[in-house]
Amino acid sequence: MKKHRVVVGLSGGVDSAVTAHLLKQQGHEVVGIFMKNWEDDDDSEFCSSRQDFLDAASVADVIGIEIEHVNFAAEYKDRVFAEFLREYQAGRTPNPDVLCNAEIKFKAFLDHAMRLGAEKIATGHYARVRQNPATGLFELLKGLDPSKDQSYFLHRLNQAQLSKTLFPVGELHKTEVRRIAADIGLPNAKKKDSTGICFIGERPFREFLNRYIQHAPGPILDDRGRKLGRHVGLSFYTLGQRQGLGIGGVKEKGAGAKAPSGQPVRGGGDHAPWFVARKELETNTLRVVQGHEHPWLLSHRLDAQDASWIAGHPPAAGACAAKTRYRQQDAACTVLAAQGDAFSLQFPEAQWAVTPGQSAVLYDGEVCLGGGVIAAVNG
Repeated sequence: MKKHRVVVGLSGGVDSAVTAHLLKQQGHEVVGIFMKNWEDDDDSEFCSSRQDFLDAASVADVIGIEIEHVNFAAEYKDRVFAEFLREYQAGRTPNPDVLCNAEIKFKAFLDHAMRLGAEKIATGHYARVRQNPATGLFELLKGLDPSKDQSYFLHRLNQAQLSKTLFPVGELHKTEVRRIAADIGLPNAKKKDSTGICFIGERPFREFLNRYIQHAPGPILDDRGRKLGRHVGLSFYTLGQRQGLGIGGVKEKGAGAKAPSGQPVRGGGDHAPWFVARKELETNTLRVVQGHEHPWLLSHRLDAQDASWIAGHPPAAGACAAKTRYRQQDAACTVLAAQGDAFSLQFPEAQWAVTPGQSAVLYDGEVCLGGGVIAAVNG
């Protein structure tokens, strides 16, 4: 195997640490880079970047590689965070991890690594890259650990980026990664996986958004138009949300209505849970429905835009599989049309709480084809 100068993105976590170790073991010249992407409230209890850098530096010391601290906070704010806020303000629910990978980790970081003389970059993502011998094209594959596969977040990568990228832990299960980390004495071998969005950390999401987004309270109505309460601002809710609705009961006409059980309706009728089903921006109304399988929560079709295809062109119309959210099994679908940066999908089985702003990502078996941003949903 050809040896390369590889720049590894060291996050302070165990996956990127084992990535660096495996590459060094294979004989590559390995350099670590710690990316600082957020600095607005560095001193807060929720921002762990200082500790993450100390962990990354400790890992570099144990493995025996150099590490550089690089600040991408300005690029992150311009390319990822500004778009994140725009989408939320428009009532959609964006996925900043997808944007961060496309704009920071595989653009700003890749450019920086190339300036350092790197031939390849590597990250601790659970995905794989291979070059198709028949076409010469690079393909993005799911990670071998199905519970950790991160190809969904990487679907916007292009041929140039994939040709320079290595994902060593994509060939492993997470339990094996932890075992390797313990065997070689990495200081972060038992460090828990980070959760949530990097610039929010573990803090309450609504509290964070409050600082940046204007919020206009408005009515919460059910599918029959009865008022159940007031929302704090449409941006703070996502389709399918069940917690934090603060619904106390029916307060307007229909307060004496009977549920199917014959009991009075009081914030839940026959105690079925309430789910966010629609956000009506024109009237600043949040619509909620009862029951996980309510028709308003189910969709057979979606339209997507801002598509990005790994092969450089859209797949042909026909049978395919797709995810409309990260933690989801592939769902059978039909690609109805894929032209330019837009496409439509039809699902034989209704999909639950398909959410504008999230990504619809297409697969052919283990191969990730690319995807786009969900723009519209139909029943």
